[in-house]
Amino acid sequence: MLAVLRNVTYRRLFAAQIVALIGTGLLTVALGLLAYDLAGRNAGAVLGTALTIKMLAYVGLAPVINALVARLPKKPVLIGADLIRAAMALALPFITETWQIYVVIFLLQSASATFTPAFQSLIPTILKDERDYTPALSLSRLAYDMEALVSPALAALLLTLISYNNLFIGTVAGFLFSAFMVTITVLPQLFVPTGPQTSLWHRTTLGTRIFWRNRRLRSLLALNLVVAAPTALVLVNTVVYVRDVLRRPDTDLALALACFGVGSMIVALSAPRVLDRFGDRPVMFTGAAVIPAVLAGATLMTFLGVGGAGWWLLLGLWFLLGAANSTILTPSSRLLRDASTEETRPYVFTAQFSLSHACYILTYPLAGWIGAAAGLGWAGLTLTIVAMIGSAGAFLSWPRHATATAQEPATEEQTVDQPAQQRVEP
Repeated sequence: MLAVLRNVTYRRLFAAQIVALIGTGLLTVALGLLAYDLAGRNAGAVLGTALTIKMLAYVGLAPVINALVARLPKKPVLIGADLIRAAMALALPFITETWQIYVVIFLLQSASATFTPAFQSLIPTILKDERDYTPALSLSRLAYDMEALVSPALAALLLTLISYNNLFIGTVAGFLFSAFMVTITVLPQLFVPTGPQTSLWHRTTLGTRIFWRNRRLRSLLALNLVVAAPTALVLVNTVVYVRDVLRRPDTDLALALACFGVGSMIVALSAPRVLDRFGDRPVMFTGAAVIPAVLAGATLMTFLGVGGAGWWLLLGLWFLLGAANSTILTPSSRLLRDASTEETRPYVFTAQFSLSHACYILTYPLAGWIGAAAGLGWAGLTLTIVAMIGSAGAFLSWPRHATATAQEPATEEQTVDQPAQQRVEP
């Protein structure tokens, strides 16, 4: 797996991704504690609203931004987005009202809606061989899990020495390091359209139209809903489980989130071998079957009560949810690569970024508002039903006889601008 790091361009971008995500993990812990300080028992509702605003920025802005910057060099786009994210993170320690959280989160995540799809769509261009690309996906999944493992552990250590407001400084440093690594990296050859530009609406909706015409990508849409259910429960309500239900200290919030990350990392490490043996469909559908069952277990734990064993049961359930999520998330980019050309790839990856996060517009409010109004048990039950619906839709959309690597032929809808030429970004 680590052999792919011999590629200098990928190694630098991967280093930027790791450090930026560790900083984002510090942001997750600090934001949860900030919400609890401002809203107490209603912290779940505050986080649910903040994360819903984040998703609205992702869903509404990502396709439009990608269409607007399609002809711009990738390097200044990535660097500019990182600098905006750093500036917004620097403002978070000075927040004193909940509405200020919502404004800063919207601006920060709007920059992320620019950075992340552009970054992800570069990787298949850098690593064209599947023997390199699949391990890179596992490493990328591990990097995202750093947000749920290394950064919470680091946050737990730092919280013994400093106040949580100072954790935001680590987020700023992560984004600045990411911008620096992009600056010193020579990006690969990319298509730059030179002909007459199609309409903004055509470019904005292109990725979504490609999704709708591909059966495996339609199944991926349903799987995105399955992933969104446990992610919302963990990110929105873990602070309430830990602080309010189990009466645990601040540092245990980081430990609970870390268990979610450990489960995901273990699956990501084994993904290249498992995918080579079983293929995408069986692996992804295993996660789709496990997630509703584990969510049902978390719901029963809340309704029935488990006494002193509740803390260890929570850690075990969060571990399983992280592992099941990873079985869906790790292979997903293989489906995106196979369904796109080099020219349409940014649009397809942006569509996945936008459509997958649209699911969180549903699950984050359900987790936060139902949890605050009716209790964590009812929130867990609702998310269990959502995951079951997504699993059923995925099974029906992706037929068993579909091949794992077949690429659907390009259609007129997949043509963006012709002709196109290549150039190397400095």
